[in-house]
Amino acid sequence: MKTIFLDYDTVSNGDLDTTRLTEAAADLTLYASDASKTSERLQDADVALINKLELNRELLRGAANLKLVALAATGTNNVDLVAAREQGIAVCNVRAYCTASVAQHVWGLILSLTQHVEDFSRLSKSGSWARDEAGAAWSYPIRELQGRIFGVVGWGELGRASARIAAAFGMRVLIANRGGAAAAAGRVDLDELLAQADIISLHCPLTDSTRGLIGARELKLMKSDALLINTARGALVDGEALAAALKAGELGGAGIDVLPQEPPAKDDPLLRSPVPNLLVTPHIAWAAREARQRCIDEMAANIRDFLQGGRRGRVV
Repeated sequence: MKTIFLDYDTVSNGDLDTTRLTEAAADLTLYASDASKTSERLQDADVALINKLELNRELLRGAANLKLVALAATGTNNVDLVAAREQGIAVCNVRAYCTASVAQHVWGLILSLTQHVEDFSRLSKSGSWARDEAGAAWSYPIRELQGRIFGVVGWGELGRASARIAAAFGMRVLIANRGGAAAAAGRVDLDELLAQADIISLHCPLTDSTRGLIGARELKLMKSDALLINTARGALVDGEALAAALKAGELGGAGIDVLPQEPPAKDDPLLRSPVPNLLVTPHIAWAAREARQRCIDEMAANIRDFLQGGRRGRVV
């Protein structure tokens, strides 16, 4: 079966071992991402592997031989699942492959913001420390995490992993009820979590009900020194509202690894002008080499299972 990886360059820069992939799919071609060539490349493919590239209804309809789409990700919002189901195309994803990497990045953002690492490093390099030792030391507030509240929105694999680290810091963990679902024991409604938490970390999928989950109203509910962390999906947060809250000093800080459009639009409100106490990273929380290797090995296992008639990792 002809297998193509349409955007392999978004997963590897040549640092991964593809042995298991080639064993699972002997006729494998690895492509660099080029949306203008996707339709052509799909023409006679039986299996398509993708990470970030979009496969919409039109592209799927034009892929007459396509039998399987294997995602190098957990999220499936870049594939038209309804169209895939209608055309009998199986879709599978990979789960729990980047748990350690994402949790590590969440806490890298939190600690960078809490300790003002970038700010203090800049002061030291600029000579401010040498000129005014006391002034440099008190330039930015540092607060201990112990005894504070870590709020998790999305109690899945990644939310739980991040919460375990919070517990190790001596923080109390609050879990948000799932929107639209009945209240669960040990959880609180989102508004209550926003009002109580010192750090809020988003780990929920992007759906119609979670799009714009954190907007101006929700940001106003948060403590003025609270931190917002988003390593899930960019469209969960209203960027205009977040930028405004940070500029007005109504929020302690934010660590953002995902944006609604990636690569970002030139006018993205979090990037078009300086925003205080904001860290933005280019969707790299998942990108530790170990996690990426685990990802393609899991894709290989999904392909092998599909060819044997199984349903490993199937979402469609």
